Amino acid sequence: MLRVRRPSRRVEFFQGTLDSTGEINDARVFDTTLRDGEQSPRTSFSYEDKREIAAVLDEMGTHVIEAGFPVNSDAEFAAVSDIAGSTRNTVCGLARVVDKDIEAALDSGVEMVHVFCSTSDVQLEDSMHASRGEAVERSVDAVERVKEAGATCMFSPMDATRTDEAFLDEVVRAVSKAGTDWINIPDTCGVATPRRFYDMVENVVTAANEASTAVGGDEVYVDVHTHDDFGLAAANAISGYEAGASQSQVSVNGIGERAGNAAYEEVVMSLESLYDVDTGIDTTRIVELSRLVAEKSGIDVPANKPIVGSNAFSHESGIHAAGVIENSDTFEPGVMTPEMVGAKRELVLGKHTGQHSVRERLEDEGFAPTDDEVREVTRRVKDHGAEQGRVTMAHLKEFARDVGVTREEVRL
Repeated sequence: MLRVRRPSRRVEFFQGTLDSTGEINDARVFDTTLRDGEQSPRTSFSYEDKREIAAVLDEMGTHVIEAGFPVNSDAEFAAVSDIAGSTRNTVCGLARVVDKDIEAALDSGVEMVHVFCSTSDVQLEDSMHASRGEAVERSVDAVERVKEAGATCMFSPMDATRTDEAFLDEVVRAVSKAGTDWINIPDTCGVATPRRFYDMVENVVTAANEASTAVGGDEVYVDVHTHDDFGLAAANAISGYEAGASQSQVSVNGIGERAGNAAYEEVVMSLESLYDVDTGIDTTRIVELSRLVAEKSGIDVPANKPIVGSNAFSHESGIHAAGVIENSDTFEPGVMTPEMVGAKRELVLGKHTGQHSVRERLEDEGFAPTDDEVREVTRRVKDHGAEQGRVTMAHLKEFARDVGVTREEVRL
């Protein structure tokens, strides 16, 4: 399949106090919508849903698609297997550090197996019911099994951000010596903050590669998985990249366990527009992808959701709308346009609407208002907006007719 031609990218960041774009050079994106995203309460994707979402993710150029948890059920195994066989990019399957999980993932045909083991004391004692020593042993055995099978291995020390630092270092070094290709750092319960997470990622990058080098191994890449319990998931993911992570795990619309994961659209567009990183992803399909996942998951996208919400490129305030009509860069980021993500700009009518916006909308509808007529129609729009909230184009046309605004002559 031919890759869709990418839109023209901006030339430079706006001059000002934040005129810096060199912190991140390269960044990969690992999508977990079909795995962690599906773990959203009251969400379940059908076989067809998974195939459809995976196809769009693949066509867009997403680097890794975590298709699911193969051991979970026959239907899940079939979906993961079919996605692995029909996509051009890397497909990943999840597995606990348990033989049957790993065998199911390998049998499904995925290129990457993502094995995980709890490392925080609270999870070891009250969820996994294992000692620290047992956790290390099972983790090393799991990594070695995946590598023996010839698959790419990703290892996650689950609940890393609540794990004793010395023990986390021990686990990271052990699995790195065992040959894991990737180490994922999960902020499983969403307690990380950007600066603290930066330090953790930096330490893991160093420890993993020191350990691998010591046994003559290859470079170990680091990946991050952040949750949004405090609204910091995207910020923590970006912080991870800045600290040396090569990849972050995201989900479309930020869906996932509890408050969800770092949002695909937020992380990708932050990389593209704020850091000037060419991810290779076709960003013009982001809104399309968002709407597809919203439909299939049953989780609505809030109007004020960054990038994909209905208000993301909408303007009502008179000052803002007037500025955007003159030059959209005045009250939009500039480095991210609606066209870049497949959205459309909208001038919304309401009690905050100004004359510039009313004139623009009237002229778009073929009216030729005078200045006095624009002022009167604007007054009516504001009054209606204050009383009723929503002002539609039907209302605007009604006000125009009441005021006596004429239409422009249609010239053939």
